Amino acid sequence: MDDRTVRAALERHWQASDASDFEVEHEIYREDAVLDYPQSGERIRGRRNIQESRRAQPNTKRFTVRRMIGGGDLWITEFVLSYDGVPSYTVSIMEFREGLVAHETQYFADRFDPSPSRAHLVERTS
Repeated sequence: MDDRTVRAALERHWQASDASDFEVEHEIYREDAVLDYPQSGERIRGRRNIQESRRAQPNTKRFTVRRMIGGGDLWITEFVLSYDGVPSYTVSIMEFREGLVAHETQYFADRFDPSPSRAHLVERTS
């Protein structure tokens, strides 16, 4: 699978994620895919379990992709995942095998107030 095809598959995946289209969202995963959430210490094995874990999530979710970078079998997506309107800044690292995601790791970071000690050095983005 070439990089253009992978990028198109990722765009379809994130659009489906934002639309809560659980069938299309999970087409990108191998049957034996593994999803890790290091901050909660969770590992989910298998596409069906990954899909069901997301379907069971009770919050309203919205996905805003900020950027996707990668090539070959390694792709990184930086996005904002909002649960019930509260943003969490997220990075997804996807490792592909035979054209499908074999392993994904997602890292989450919550917003925090800027430090007054560096106010004179920064440009506010939001």
